[in-house]
Amino acid sequence: MSGSFSNSAEFLELSARERTAALLDKGRPRVELLGPFDRIASPWLKLSGRVAQADDGVVVTRGFIAGMQAVVIAIEASFEGGSIGEVGGAKIATALQLAAGASLAGQTMPAVLLLETGGVRLNEANLGLAAIADIQRAILDLREHAPVVAVIAGPVGCFGGMSLAAALCTHIIGTRYARYGMNGPEVIEQEAGAAELNADDRELVWSIYGCSTRAAAGWIDALVPANTEALRDAVAASLKGELVQATRPSPAEQLASWRSNWEGADADHR
Repeated sequence: MSGSFSNSAEFLELSARERTAALLDKGRPRVELLGPFDRIASPWLKLSGRVAQADDGVVVTRGFIAGMQAVVIAIEASFEGGSIGEVGGAKIATALQLAAGASLAGQTMPAVLLLETGGVRLNEANLGLAAIADIQRAILDLREHAPVVAVIAGPVGCFGGMSLAAALCTHIIGTRYARYGMNGPEVIEQEAGAAELNADDRELVWSIYGCSTRAAAGWIDALVPANTEALRDAVAASLKGELVQATRPSPAEQLASWRSNWEGADADHR
């Protein structure tokens, strides 16, 4: 690997397809489902004057990780910022549904989600939102029978509706190069102003959204180096049931926290 991440974070240099290949066992059977040669692209991007991609920025591959069958679903950050549209969202949801069906039939099929996404693709908003709802439902269905692991490696991170999908997974694995949250800093600044959150304040942004912070707060189960070996080991540990889930706030604690924040915001605006 070349570049500044060559020794400690080479995984970040890989495309979605390369990340998938890096996690899967070498020399074992693997097949990409609805790949670029199937020519299933978004019909909506052209209407917006954008160039569509034949796989709509989502790579779905079935193979083996540490000897266990698994489906790996990777989002390509370099295409439309990793945003979720109708086609890519349907690919993710369908793959998870098929894994749930196979697991229910006795052929355990865990899933690994490599998430580099800003959320819904704006020019496919309603279709993207519907797709993310299908993804979330499919995660819950599959979790009943097999692990669903989210990996947020960087550099885009995981935001928007897909951050909620990540929160539904059995485990979340992150690196210190990644960010994780619902509304991104640019969105908050756009809607509420820089006084609420200055998106250019990198130290502030990373202190809020960085996976290191999220891990300390219990929202990330494993914070690992951004290299292939460390990430593969963490994913394998999760699939084997060896990764301990971080202690997250209970629903009651979350509700109390949200209520406190809401009341504090009310007081600030009186």
